[in-house]
Amino acid sequence: MKTKIFKAAVCLCALSLSACGKKQNSITMPDGRLDKCSLRFSWWGGDDRHEATLEAIKLWNTLHPEIEIIPEYGGWDGWTEKVASQTAGNTEPDIMQINYDWLVSLSPEGDGFYDLSLLNENPDLPVFLDLSGFDEEMLSFGVRNGKLNAVTVSLSGRGLFYNSDVYKSVGAVYPETWDELLALGEKFGEKNLYPLDLDIQSGGTAWYLAVVYMQQKTGKEFITMNGEIGFTQEDIKEALDFYKRLEDNHVIRTIRARTDEDGNAALYESPEFIGGNVAGVLEWGSSVGKYESVLDEGVLEAGPLLTGENGASGGWMVKPSMLYAISKKTSHPDEAAAFMDFLLNNEECAVILGTSRGIPASSYAENALEKSGGLSGLAEENDKLLEQLDTVTISPYMELSRMKEIYNTAIESVSYGISDTDSAAAKMYEEINAYLERVRK
Repeated sequence: MKTKIFKAAVCLCALSLSACGKKQNSITMPDGRLDKCSLRFSWWGGDDRHEATLEAIKLWNTLHPEIEIIPEYGGWDGWTEKVASQTAGNTEPDIMQINYDWLVSLSPEGDGFYDLSLLNENPDLPVFLDLSGFDEEMLSFGVRNGKLNAVTVSLSGRGLFYNSDVYKSVGAVYPETWDELLALGEKFGEKNLYPLDLDIQSGGTAWYLAVVYMQQKTGKEFITMNGEIGFTQEDIKEALDFYKRLEDNHVIRTIRARTDEDGNAALYESPEFIGGNVAGVLEWGSSVGKYESVLDEGVLEAGPLLTGENGASGGWMVKPSMLYAISKKTSHPDEAAAFMDFLLNNEECAVILGTSRGIPASSYAENALEKSGGLSGLAEENDKLLEQLDTVTISPYMELSRMKEIYNTAIESVSYGISDTDSAAAKMYEEINAYLERVRK
């Protein structure tokens, strides 16, 4: 399944890793080889991910009490800034769940995280991090400047998920094209409901959908893998026009309405979503569990990935949903690697974690889930939909925090009527070009 979803992926480099040999699915702790220690592990997510991860840590601490794992976790909002601050102050955790773009922002030269390829250089020592369950293309996402900074946990793409009860009550079916989505606004508006909404607390979500629409229409990539803009200023204007049509057609709420009704709450915490006034979301398959968990079981369903004129279906994007990295400042890299291996490859751990981080990239974890019957649910359904399309791999530069600020500023200025789409596009194009030129240096 992993290889299918990569059909439009760009292989960033070729890797030759000594760990990619015989499978070692569970680490054997040799006497005197690993130190007794306590290690901090940090991640972000919703309650479903927190609960599963805490259960996995409990299992590890039971099996290996000599290496205690101390959890640090929270929601996504502000998490990037927290980890950046920790890293700058040399206080980051030993093991971290990291976002794709952090390899650019926190490790521009490949020196921001521990080089994992160093772990297995000595063939006479045990393999603490087994990478034989990952294909070369999957591993390439964690490479920066030729150094293996991180290991991909799962591959994910954003999909459309709908409240089936609300759709049935309105007598509507899930849209398959952009035009059908736009037309739903009138039907839902008659009952003062919305067929979809875009979480303004999740940076860049609204712009993401507009980018998919334009990538599908033009065949261009918004941001290339080497950090250059692929859209023209006119392309950006048309993307902003499309976003405004979603508001004007009553498909999504205006930003003013979302702010008035939700305050600072994320959409999955909003009474508007939980109560069914908002009947659809755009979310990563690896994170949709936080929406699913606040509704009755089975209510949230994966919908079709929208297509354009003449059935054009490209433009939808995939990326490593998250990666695991080890701090370059840790005093216990081997011990940290052993725990990372447990998270990635251990069969019992895989069953506990389920799809709370998407479908595992490790073939060992994926096989364990399949055997247990846990390889199902919305993440799996969304992956199957993506496999049918000519997907685009997101550039890590598109995910940078400053880039999301630029997108959101443009979207907000158009939504509030502060700027027309011409002037907002001109400003956005200029700011993106200037910022990308600076970070590429």
